[in-house]
Amino acid sequence: MDATSVPAAGSTALLTDRYELTMLQAALRSGAAHRRSVFEVFTRRLPAGRRYGVLAGTGRVLDAVENFRFTSAQLDWLADGRVVDEDTLRFLADYRFTGDIHGYPEGQVYFPGSPLLTVEGSFAEAVILETVILSILNHDSAIAAAASRMTSAAGGRPVIEMGARRAHERAAVSAARAAYVAGFAATSDLEAGFTYGIPTTGTAAHAFTLVHDSERDAFRAQIDSMGRGTTLLVDTFDLGEAVRTAVEVAGPELGAVRIDSGDLTLLAHRVRRQLDELGATGTRIIVTSDLDEYAIAALAAAPVDGYGVGTSLVTGSGEPTCAMVYKLVARAAGEDGPLVPVAKRAAGGKTSIGGRKWAARRPDADGVAEAEVVGTGAVPDALVPHLLQVPLVKAGEVVGREPLEAARERHDRVRAALPLSATQLSKGDPVLATELHV
Repeated sequence: MDATSVPAAGSTALLTDRYELTMLQAALRSGAAHRRSVFEVFTRRLPAGRRYGVLAGTGRVLDAVENFRFTSAQLDWLADGRVVDEDTLRFLADYRFTGDIHGYPEGQVYFPGSPLLTVEGSFAEAVILETVILSILNHDSAIAAAASRMTSAAGGRPVIEMGARRAHERAAVSAARAAYVAGFAATSDLEAGFTYGIPTTGTAAHAFTLVHDSERDAFRAQIDSMGRGTTLLVDTFDLGEAVRTAVEVAGPELGAVRIDSGDLTLLAHRVRRQLDELGATGTRIIVTSDLDEYAIAALAAAPVDGYGVGTSLVTGSGEPTCAMVYKLVARAAGEDGPLVPVAKRAAGGKTSIGGRKWAARRPDADGVAEAEVVGTGAVPDALVPHLLQVPLVKAGEVVGREPLEAARERHDRVRAALPLSATQLSKGDPVLATELHV
């Protein structure tokens, strides 16, 4: 039995649910496995109160599809466990995705019903990608949506991702990536920096102060090691005394001080006044301590120069998933027939709309987005320049891979083109209505 030479650690083939392989086995027996099929990723609703979603993880999806190949060890494990039969194992041994994928580019915003990813190929090829695609997009997009709200609330002040200690070690890396797409300036996670080229930052925790005989000794050691431009943590003992000591040791060239506890608005004003009185007018103030978008917004009038966010970011600020689904929306009528729309019809809000979709974002006369238009069939001429999907995979070959900076720049641009109410943190409906043309 032939299998790919991709190492088990690099293979994504078992990042899936067993029912996808049992569906594959049954479809191979019925003959439906080779029917041309179209699957679509979308969400029926945004989390309560959110005005827009942010698509992140597309680049990771392309890597996952490319590496979705079964190793000999994986096939042996499936055989030993009798997960699937011999015919299915032979199919999996030669599995390569040879179809097409179109989708919203990474960093783009989305709304209920937006066709975020369209996967076209045989039923057999496409159905087994469901779990790995959804696990990536649901996680990364939840992080990016929270990050976008935070960077918007920060009003141009830099926000640093520092949530690695509050998440699974691998999830922390993808969270840092998603946060960077949505505007975070840097991460504390070195693996994220190594893997994705994200700027990294970090200086010292309270333990560094406590291991020295005095706060002055700790500050002097850090400055001797990192230079006067470093950031000193000043709330281990007495804040006022620490700020005074920091400037005495570093001089007015001290880069920044960090406050990690207490009433941050009040303390930021006190520290700013003290720094200015000591001549350290250029020393920045960084605040941390369980921040979220609401806390960042509340600090808008405070003399704060940057924020560090951890727990709230890596948990999606209370919304750790986006409720994205992967649904069959069209399949061939017979082995070589034309595509026909198919859709689930059920009670409880879980209905879907059949047919391959296109999507466009219609702007008003001033260039501000006014509607998310989703349709089937021919695209109206006026909407052609505003179509949202781009080619990502063609005949099994990745064609849509791009630098992470491109996704980051795109998000900044498309968020700015939304109505101003998109950045309000008060609860409300999605800032754009989804218009259906079917």
